[in-house]
Amino acid sequence: MKIGLLSDSHNDTGNLTTALKMLERESVRHVIFCGDLTDPGLVPLFAGLELHMVEGNIDHDPGELRRAVERLENGSTFGLEYAATIDGKRIVTLHGHLLDRLVEVIHSGSYDYVIHGHTHRRRDERMGATRVINPGALGGLRYEKRSFAILDPAIDDLRVIEIGA
Repeated sequence: MKIGLLSDSHNDTGNLTTALKMLERESVRHVIFCGDLTDPGLVPLFAGLELHMVEGNIDHDPGELRRAVERLENGSTFGLEYAATIDGKRIVTLHGHLLDRLVEVIHSGSYDYVIHGHTHRRRDERMGATRVINPGALGGLRYEKRSFAILDPAIDDLRVIEIGA
């Protein structure tokens, strides 16, 4: 199953919409959002997708974000972390601003994939048997071109897609 990996939109509706349209063209129906969406009013843009969103440090109204995600009524979730087994691979997602926790899950040996955001910098590295991924940022502080990613855990394929100028 292909999974869209998005992070750190910081209310950049244009880049978020572009990424979601590209995912639709790729027939991606599952999205993991690594935090810092910031505006609960943007959650309806994910309608029709199964969304698993984690809380970022700039998501100042987590209660309203949770309610907005629940209103999608399709199994979507919101929390500090998201953990699942997809295509036989153990995946955990967290924003990454709680650095001790990020380091802990990376080195735990409990996950095939650790997916995070927060740094606004793309990352794809192996640490032991764990692949650590940051899809980059859709908004906020700019260190690199805006990006998101598509992961197919069944074949361990990651494709990073740059968008915008």
